[in-house]
Amino acid sequence: MSTDTPQPKRYLIVCTGNFCRSQMAEGWMRQLGKGRVEVLSAGSKPKGGVHPMAVEVMKERGIDLTQNTSNHIDEYINEDFDCVLTVCDSAKEACPIVPGAKRVLHHAFEDPDHPNDPNEEPSKCFRRVRDQIGNWVEGFLDAELTGFAIGNENGNRRQSVPE
Repeated sequence: MSTDTPQPKRYLIVCTGNFCRSQMAEGWMRQLGKGRVEVLSAGSKPKGGVHPMAVEVMKERGIDLTQNTSNHIDEYINEDFDCVLTVCDSAKEACPIVPGAKRVLHHAFEDPDHPNDPNEEPSKCFRRVRDQIGNWVEGFLDAELTGFAIGNENGNRRQSVPE
């Protein structure tokens, strides 16, 4: 009888600044994946650190981002991933080919640091985007971890993920 435990699935979440959305998605995936996933995040033009409001609103959901770092995607370019996920349109365009990625998927979220509605209270926008990302990550992981992953048969093709 084998006592081998399955290797966790590996994901890289990419956003331009690796400052808000990708950090929140990494936090959600780590929390909801409960050891079944290994998740990293990176940016095509990382700003350094994590946006304080992202840290604050994720803490409200019991997710600690204080130890997260802002990394450049080049740090991971030669690693293998089950999927690379881009969470903003500019990262989708700027994301280099990651040769070890089985799939590349895209789902854009509004940048809470530059909201579509400039009159919206920043904390309200961050909470809204946090919850949108959390709901999306939950559905994504449900599909991934039950074998119904989007794009499994398509190799390294880039795809947009339905909402």
